[in-house]
Amino acid sequence: MPSTPTVQQKAASKPAPGTGRALVPDAAQRRQLVGRLSATTSRMTTATLAAMDERHPWFGELDAEHRSWIGVVARSGIDGFVQWVADDPEADFEPSRVFAAAPRALTRQITLHQTVDLMRTTIAVVEEQLCLLPAEDRPVLEDAVLHYSREVAFAAAEVYARAAEVRGAWDARMEALVVDSIVRAEADEAMVSRASTLGWTSGSKVFVAVGQTLTTGEDSTSSLRHAAGKLGLDVLTAVQGDSLVVVGSSPQVDDEQSAIAMVDRLQEFFGEGHVVVGPLVADLVDSPRSARAAVSGLRASVAWPEGARALPAAELLPERALNGDGHARRELAREIYQPLAEAGGDLLETCVGFLDHGCSVEATARDLFVHANTVRYRLKRIQDVTGYSPTDARDAYVLRLAITLGRLAQRGV
Repeated sequence: MPSTPTVQQKAASKPAPGTGRALVPDAAQRRQLVGRLSATTSRMTTATLAAMDERHPWFGELDAEHRSWIGVVARSGIDGFVQWVADDPEADFEPSRVFAAAPRALTRQITLHQTVDLMRTTIAVVEEQLCLLPAEDRPVLEDAVLHYSREVAFAAAEVYARAAEVRGAWDARMEALVVDSIVRAEADEAMVSRASTLGWTSGSKVFVAVGQTLTTGEDSTSSLRHAAGKLGLDVLTAVQGDSLVVVGSSPQVDDEQSAIAMVDRLQEFFGEGHVVVGPLVADLVDSPRSARAAVSGLRASVAWPEGARALPAAELLPERALNGDGHARRELAREIYQPLAEAGGDLLETCVGFLDHGCSVEATARDLFVHANTVRYRLKRIQDVTGYSPTDARDAYVLRLAITLGRLAQRGV
């Protein structure tokens, strides 16, 4: 006794709305319709290419190879329409195959907007050519064109979405390589060339900022790029371990304060802790110097939790020096101790005496056998020469360490 078809089997055998079998249920009539439609495909393809040349200036500007590939895609789309109308259950047709005939490189030469022009023109020509078919075929085919064009539109969007994903993944890997070259101090003209493929064109000064990544596991680099773009800041960014590295440049950033202000507006994309900004450098080739200071500063910043959220690497020179950064030790000796020792006027002696006497002007004056106002004058001169004031607790700490390191450097220690 034959079994009764189930609801699922009935649903599976029923053609989907808008397909060839749904529009023309009778198989014999559908075959005849497809036969008449197939006879016009060559004429439709020729008319489509002529219409493309007439309606779209960009088509005429392409070289012969790309024009030929577009012709292949147009012919594939028209042939796909015939297959779609035929709707043979044994020959499964996917609209995305329309674009499979062309090489993947074509998506880099033909924009999505131009692909839409191609689709719109092809569909319009097919509709125009339907007038050459018998009158009884036209209503069914006009309805079929509407359904088919929708499927092809979705297929085109999928093709370009995949191409965008591939390009995005390639860009991310290239950007990570560029940032890694900067952090590893391997920046050269080849690295600059790779950066230019990512759209880096800035001719302004460059800085590197380093902070912790977000603990939520969220990839904040895309949001950071968008926010930086709104600020007029060109950036290259990548995650290295638990650190987020940002290479930035903008005409608006011409000194340390403006760089800190810019990074401060992007701090939400970093994790907890400090965001350390390296010194401004002339260009991308010199950026490893900024990256070295920023990375060293981030490592040492745990020793100064009282510091600001975004701060320059120069403010962490004592912590960096104590953490084993030889560049920081030499910078303290060169930029603070040496100018102080060479300035004369007993500035070095006054600075040491002032620090040794608990930052007391009167005690320092008695020890040096000078008037208290002389000590005050010398303290002001010390700030002018070094940029650090002995009367400020933090600056006094920097000065004391710089003097110690400078004396050791003189001894060759």
